[in-house]
Amino acid sequence: MTTSQQEHPYSRALTNVVGTTIFFSRWLQAPLYLGLIVAQGVYVVLFWKELVHLIQDFGHMTEETIMLIVLGLVDVVMIANLLIMVIIGGYETFVSRINMRGHRDEPEWLSHVNPNVLKVKLAMSIIGISSIHLLKSFIEAERLDNDTLMWQTIIHMAFILSAIGLAWIDKMGSGGHSPAPQHG
Repeated sequence: MTTSQQEHPYSRALTNVVGTTIFFSRWLQAPLYLGLIVAQGVYVVLFWKELVHLIQDFGHMTEETIMLIVLGLVDVVMIANLLIMVIIGGYETFVSRINMRGHRDEPEWLSHVNPNVLKVKLAMSIIGISSIHLLKSFIEAERLDNDTLMWQTIIHMAFILSAIGLAWIDKMGSGGHSPAPQHG
């Protein structure tokens, strides 16, 4: 073997250092997930603030106002669910295992999370959140112009088509088979 065909020891060491650095760079995402936990805390405060407002003032509210506040509460819960999926699923997929396997509170979806499954779940959550906003707009339709309602509906349909596309791509990528559910 000639020297040009042999790997130089410095080259191998440099390759190892670069590879290790790239591998450990995933930990740069950990503060982002911690920040999302803080954002979720803000949503918890918002939820309780709106719930207290509903309880204190419901006697002076119309049914429409109560419905809008309740839809707002549902919206906050759905956004919090979205945050949990991003925090847990993203951390588990891209940073490190959480090692909660077998824990009685382990979310069912965590056992088969991967980037494609996470994308489909996120898309479905976004559709749910969009549905709440669209429903709120239809309830308040007399205060909105037709163009606003039309564009909100078009955007909502775009979310639906995107989710269908992501699910189709995921199904095609898995050979048309969904992962078998794992039961504990």
